[in-house]
Amino acid sequence: MRTLMLAPQAVVSDNDRERATRALMIDAAFATAIGALNSGVVLLALALHIGASTFEVGVLAAVPLLTQVLQAPAVAFVERWRRRKLISVGSVFLARLALPIYAAVPFIGSPRIAAATLIAAALLHYGMNAVGACSWNSWIRDLVPESRLGRFFARRGVYGTLVSAGATLVAAGALVVAARSRATGDLIFSGLYVVGFVCGLFSTGALATVPEPQMPPASRGSLTRLLTEPLRDPRFRGVLRFLVSWQFAVNLAVPFFTVYFVRGLGFSMSFVLILSLVSQLASVAVVRGWGNLSDRLSNKSVLEASTPVYLLCVVGMAFAHEVPGMAGQGAYLLLAHLVMGAAGAGVALASGNIVMKTSPQGSGTSYMATGALFGAIAAGVAPIMGGAMADFVARRRLELRLLWSSPHGTERLFGLTFSYWEFFFLLSAIVGSYALFRLSKVEDPGSVERRETVDEIWSGTMRTLRNASSVAGPRLATVFPAAQIIRAREGTRFLLERFFTERLGRSVESETEKVGELLAASYDAQPASDAPMDDLMRQLNDIE
Repeated sequence: MRTLMLAPQAVVSDNDRERATRALMIDAAFATAIGALNSGVVLLALALHIGASTFEVGVLAAVPLLTQVLQAPAVAFVERWRRRKLISVGSVFLARLALPIYAAVPFIGSPRIAAATLIAAALLHYGMNAVGACSWNSWIRDLVPESRLGRFFARRGVYGTLVSAGATLVAAGALVVAARSRATGDLIFSGLYVVGFVCGLFSTGALATVPEPQMPPASRGSLTRLLTEPLRDPRFRGVLRFLVSWQFAVNLAVPFFTVYFVRGLGFSMSFVLILSLVSQLASVAVVRGWGNLSDRLSNKSVLEASTPVYLLCVVGMAFAHEVPGMAGQGAYLLLAHLVMGAAGAGVALASGNIVMKTSPQGSGTSYMATGALFGAIAAGVAPIMGGAMADFVARRRLELRLLWSSPHGTERLFGLTFSYWEFFFLLSAIVGSYALFRLSKVEDPGSVERRETVDEIWSGTMRTLRNASSVAGPRLATVFPAAQIIRAREGTRFLLERFFTERLGRSVESETEKVGELLAASYDAQPASDAPMDDLMRQLNDIE
C-alpha cells in the first residue's frame, strides 16, 4: 500500500495539484528549519564541541561539497527506475535518519569515535540529500504547471526565508547557552538535532502526500557523453582550469575560518553565526550591481575585479590577531565578511555566466554540469588536504623582519610573524594567485545579459546559509544542474521558453534547438532599454 502511495499517477487533477502545492509549502518550512538548526555553522560548532581535530573538521567541511558528485549517477538512476517520488521520499527519509545519530554524538566518550560517527552521519545526511534533490527537482517541475512555476518557487522561497530567519535566531541563542558548560552543551546540541529530526518527519510526511506525474519517455542519449563532451572544447578547458584552481584555493582556507575564530581568537559560535549572516546580506545587497556590470562589460571583467578582493580578504584574516582588543577584532572581522560577501557574489555570478557563454548553442546544461562536477571535486578535496596540512603548519612559523645595523648596534624597524592559521591563510592566497593567472588566460566570448542568473544567485545566496563556511559564495559554483539535465534529455519545455520563442518569431522542434535557442535568447546583446525584460515580467505576473 505504501509503495502504491509513492507510485506515479497517469493523471494528476487540478485539485491534486492545489493540494500538492500546500503540502510542498509545509515541506519547505520544516526542511528549511532543519537546514538552519542542524547544518552549516551549527554542525561545525558540534564538531568543535566534541573536540574534533583540524583534519576531522576539514573532512566534515568537504562532505557537503563532495557529495554533490552523487547527482551525476543519480540522473541515470532516476531515468532508469522512473520513480522520482519514491526515490526522493526514500532518500530524504534516509538522510534524516542521520539527525538522531548527530543527537547521540555529544554523549560518546571518545573524541575520536565521536568525530568518526559525526562524519559518517554527515556522509549519510548530505549524500542521500543529493540523490533526493536530483529526483525532487525533476518531479516538481513536471508537477507544477509551467505558468505557475515562477510563482510557486517564489512563494516557497518566502516561506523558507521566514522560517530560516526565525530558526537561525533560535540556533544563535542555543549556541550562547551551549557555551556555558560541557554538560549544558551536550544537552543543547542533542536537543537541536532531536528537534531537527521531528521537523524531518513532518517534512517527509508532507512530501509523501504530493502526487507524481509519470515521466516522459526515456532518452537514449549517453549521460557519460553529455558530461565529457565539453572537455574536448579548448576554450572551456581554459575556463575549467580557472574554476578548479579557484575552488581549491578558496576552500583550502575558508572552511577553517570558524575554527580560527573560535579556537584562535576566542570568539563564540553565536558571533560566527552573525558573521555568516552579515556575509549573506552583503552578497544579496550587491549581486544586482555585479549583474549590471557584467551586462555592460564582461564576465571576465567582473572576475578580475572580484577575485583579487576576495583573496585580499583571505590574506587579511592572517592579520586579525594583530588588531588590539576583542572589540576591535570583532569589528575587523565584520568588515572583512562584508567585503568577502560582496566579492563572493561577483565571483559566483560571473563564474556561472562565463561557463554558459562559453558553451555552444544547445550545450549549456552539459557545460554547467561538467563545470559543477569538477568544481565540487576540487572544493571537496581542498579542505581535506588543508586539514591534513594543519599539523604541519602548526609546527612552522614565518618571520619577516627589517633590521637596521649601525656602529651603535642593530635596531628592528619592522617585523611580522605568521604562525599556524595566519601562515595557512597566506598559503591559500598563494595558491589563489595561480587561479588569477589561469583567469588571465581565459577567453571571454564577450558581454552577456543574464538577469535570470542574477535572480538565481540571489536566491542561491540565501540557501548557502547551510554551508560550512561563515562566508557566502564559495559553494554556489558547485551546484549540479541535475533537473535541467533530465529535462533537456526528455525534451521538456522550460518555463520561459515560450516567451523566448515568441521573441525569436519562430518555433523550435528538437530538444537541442529548444535548449540552444533559450540560451541564445538569454545571451543576446544588451537592449537599449529594459522594456523587453519589463514586458516579460509583466506577462509572468499576469499568468493565472
